[in-house]
Amino acid sequence: MKKTINFILNGHEVSAEVESHKMLLQVLRDTFGLTGTKEGCGMGECGACTVLVDGMNIDSCIFPAFEVHGKSVTSIEGLLGEGNRLHSIQESFVEKGGVQCGFCTPGMIMSAKALLDETPNPEDGEIRKGISGNLCRCTGYVQIIESVKDAAVRRTE
Repeated sequence: MKKTINFILNGHEVSAEVESHKMLLQVLRDTFGLTGTKEGCGMGECGACTVLVDGMNIDSCIFPAFEVHGKSVTSIEGLLGEGNRLHSIQESFVEKGGVQCGFCTPGMIMSAKALLDETPNPEDGEIRKGISGNLCRCTGYVQIIESVKDAAVRRTE
């Protein structure tokens, strides 16, 4: 069964005809060509596919595409500013070494954004909890936590 879904994607109204078994990750990558969101495990365990739906971080690999109808979705591409200027969270990840190999980075950044939108000046424990659904195989959590702390400072300046 196919259904047309209408939603806001990175600030733009979009629509797509989607099969009932498709997950949001597949629609973002295959229909809209937004390949910044990664598929790691395909089971909602690693967080590489994290995007924001109405401001909440979700694992797009297990989120049915039909569920975004009428909602707002932000992928990593949606954080870029005018002239492809990096978002302050992205800048912090680059400058503080939170990028590592880069595979988990889009999901980590999206989880960090959801956290910082809700808790603008988080403690270390809140940061750990905020990114707990995202796995880094490079074991770079120290740099990732430092990146999120730096991003919090940048956002308050």
